[in-house]
Amino acid sequence: MHNKSTVEEIRRRFDADVERFSNLETGQTATMDAALALEQIAQTAAAVTPRAKHLLDLGCGAGNYTLKQLQALPNCDCTLVDLSQPMLDRAKERVCAATTGSVTTLQTDLRALELAPESVDIILAAAVLHHLREESEWEAVFTALYAALRPGGAFWIFDLVEHSDTTVQKLQWERYGEYLTGFKSDVYREQVFAYIAKEL
Repeated sequence: MHNKSTVEEIRRRFDADVERFSNLETGQTATMDAALALEQIAQTAAAVTPRAKHLLDLGCGAGNYTLKQLQALPNCDCTLVDLSQPMLDRAKERVCAATTGSVTTLQTDLRALELAPESVDIILAAAVLHHLREESEWEAVFTALYAALRPGGAFWIFDLVEHSDTTVQKLQWERYGEYLTGFKSDVYREQVFAYIAKEL
């Protein structure tokens, strides 16, 4: 296992990056298909769970995924979870302006998150689950999240992955590298790749 960031290091990183993540159009641009994923997840979640009343956004950042989901399912109650209090503050401000439902914020590590059984209809987890470490953490978090879903609820994940087939992984990484270079520069590509190598 790589020497991954500690929870405190992750919190400090996101505390300092609120402005970048506060733009619904460009907040996730380090990921080449983020805008597409944001739109597809919101539309698909709305189609699959059209009567959803409560959504849970894990690692919500400044609230972009919740805001997009509220465009497709207006006025849901929202529970926003993040390590970063500045991110939560910005997310709450933005989300409260977009829903008449209740907005609850929880500053916590998702490994410590306590949820009532069958309390949410949609769970959104965008670029957060890769921070889990041991297999036991994955099992515990997924068990808790599954228990929190109401019958017919849905869990939507968008995250960094490595493909088990080395040929597929090489092709994906080459394409991603080209995107990052074109988006900013070779230096930026190497910075992003270094971060991913540490966190995956």
